[in-house]
Amino acid sequence: MRYIIAFILISLSVKAQQNAMHCGYDFTSYVVLDVHEDGKKENIKNLKITIVDSVGREVINTNNLYSWKNANQPMLFGFNYLIDDNNQRLAEGVKTAKERYFFPYAKDNYFLSVSNTFEADRFAFKIEDIDGKANGGKFKTVIIPLNSYNMYVLCSNESQQAAMKFGRKINKPVDVVLEKE
Repeated sequence: MRYIIAFILISLSVKAQQNAMHCGYDFTSYVVLDVHEDGKKENIKNLKITIVDSVGREVINTNNLYSWKNANQPMLFGFNYLIDDNNQRLAEGVKTAKERYFFPYAKDNYFLSVSNTFEADRFAFKIEDIDGKANGGKFKTVIIPLNSYNMYVLCSNESQQAAMKFGRKINKPVDVVLEKE
């Protein structure tokens, strides 16, 4: 009888530990943007992309409310970049044996790390071409609403993965086509 009880307790303990396993992206999601010109695949570089509120003001990450990075600063997208074997940023044009992107789930895209509690539906992102000369002409400024399905949810359980089989697929970059002024 003792062996049966011990077996049941061990089985329950193992099951609880399996459910409590964590991944490297716990508590974090990403918003990934694919920003390009119509008919082109390359992402437009040197853009300023920020999270804005309903009236177009930049959202400040007050006390890490929206992201675990860059406390008390505007929510600013970065451009994904290549890293080397030691996880150091590669200089433009430099090659290495094991080069890969810093955020491995995107390529040459813009991305922003947000907390899992980030309410995307309350915000939008604003894209501005600050230096029109860098891209061969200035692009129009756009403000595009965010949606919860724009989030890259990287740590999920089996029931969440099953739910993703229906409707719009998540973990895809938001496709943004810009026009020149």
